[in-house]
Amino acid sequence: MHDLGITVLVAEHRLERVVQYADSIVYVPGDGAPIVIGDPGKILAGSAVVPPIVELGRVAGWSPLPLSVRDARRAATDLRERLQPFTPPLPSAPAHGEIVAKVSDLHAGYGSVAALSGIELEVRAGEVIALMGRNGAGKSTLLSHLVGLRAPQRGEVRVRGDEPHRLPARSVIRSVGLVPQDNGVLLYHDTVAAECVAADRDGDLAAGTTRAVLDRLVPGIDPRAHPRDLSEGQRLALALAIVLGAEPALVLLDEPTRGLDYGAKQRLIAMLEGLAAEGRAVVMATHDVEVVAAVAHRAVVLAEGEIVADGPARDVVVHSPVFAPQIAKVLAPETWMTVAEVSNALASTGEGH
Repeated sequence: MHDLGITVLVAEHRLERVVQYADSIVYVPGDGAPIVIGDPGKILAGSAVVPPIVELGRVAGWSPLPLSVRDARRAATDLRERLQPFTPPLPSAPAHGEIVAKVSDLHAGYGSVAALSGIELEVRAGEVIALMGRNGAGKSTLLSHLVGLRAPQRGEVRVRGDEPHRLPARSVIRSVGLVPQDNGVLLYHDTVAAECVAADRDGDLAAGTTRAVLDRLVPGIDPRAHPRDLSEGQRLALALAIVLGAEPALVLLDEPTRGLDYGAKQRLIAMLEGLAAEGRAVVMATHDVEVVAAVAHRAVVLAEGEIVADGPARDVVVHSPVFAPQIAKVLAPETWMTVAEVSNALASTGEGH
């Protein structure tokens, strides 16, 4: 593009994808504050919105801040030495809660095209599972079977002992709830208040149930606001509240971080941690390895309709060239996954920034 003289303007929340290629950044703080334009390193040095490697650079005290994994690896020699006395957190122990969902020898397809083949999966209460894989690997198809939208061609899917595709809708929502990729398909009304009232009515819930869940997830959303006018994070919270009002044991999310900024992702992570702490089982299909690193207990990787990896998230993603988060790439071969892990280790000795 440089050689052709073409200017490229990219609007992107996941800065780790693009910042290393940027000649300048236009930072839009919001709330009426003026935009800031400048050198990427200088803008990110004072920005509240930064990718993991820049945040790592802040914690480690690096100057200039790294904008790519390669830059961070070159700067990380001293940090590796400072971390030598510490051991990265161990992989999550296998969940021992009750089995909420069980998939046995599941085969599925679209016409003559196979989508899933021989899937075996158990989901237990209190665990967050990241369902990973390339587009077309079968992630959404598996979720649609777990929620009963599709019947198996062969094999069996059970949630709390029942086959969800055989249950009436009002019974399904009390066992399993799905927030789809386009969460707007769950939103039909002109105000947040109307959405909450409708969800209570459709689920035979006590009046105010859905609104109470929404306030727990993201307090302060104007009940008069149109759902389409909410931010991506607020709209996700509303869709999640509609699903959670019926208190399903299994919560499914399909690409929940799409369109979310870093702040909204942190709130989503807190929501998922809260659901797991309540004893819910969560399965999310996602490409977002940074969120997987932060919240998933277990990672299940699909490829061409088959499960090719299933284990503690740390074991699965850290050693994968495709799924490793930025911090793991920088500090390999040690298995640190998040800036928070590094920061906590340094803080225990009085270090950190």
